[in-house]
Amino acid sequence: MQTETQRGFTLTELMVVITIVATLMAIGVPSYKYVTTANRVSAEVNAMLGDMQFARSEAIREGSPITVCASADGATCVGGVNNTWQGGWIVFSDTNGNQAVDANEPVLRVKNAFASQDTFGSSVNAVTFNREGFGVNLPNAGVLVTLHDSTGNVAYTRCLSISLVGTVKTVTHQTLATCT
Repeated sequence: MQTETQRGFTLTELMVVITIVATLMAIGVPSYKYVTTANRVSAEVNAMLGDMQFARSEAIREGSPITVCASADGATCVGGVNNTWQGGWIVFSDTNGNQAVDANEPVLRVKNAFASQDTFGSSVNAVTFNREGFGVNLPNAGVLVTLHDSTGNVAYTRCLSISLVGTVKTVTHQTLATCT
């Protein structure tokens, strides 16, 4: 007598596998979105942190003012009341301290606009560090540059705190109540 060999899966086995895959996807997709968004926001805020620290160290090294300012074109500072940094920024040697790129003032670094729809806002368009590394022309409490992701989810909000003594650090909405 010949036995028939079974090939393939039964409907019950297929349904069990589909249920397991669906459960794993329901758990994994939100976690993946959180990780990718948190990494993007972290990279954006760390880019500005690095350029601020670079500007401060260059001001001390050169013994002259260095300015970081919002810039849409990578060559000039954005003036006015816009105070948004997501369009990019530049770091330049600001020998006369006027927070504007003049003919004899070289641009040291250029950061292009964000690829995302995240917003980076502040009360100022430029931060200048003097030859001692102190922030000049800043409000008494220093400056807070706030990064909001495109969804507006406060869990992704990050801030750069720039003090009058020139220290720059990142903070979250959890560690600083004004970072919202």
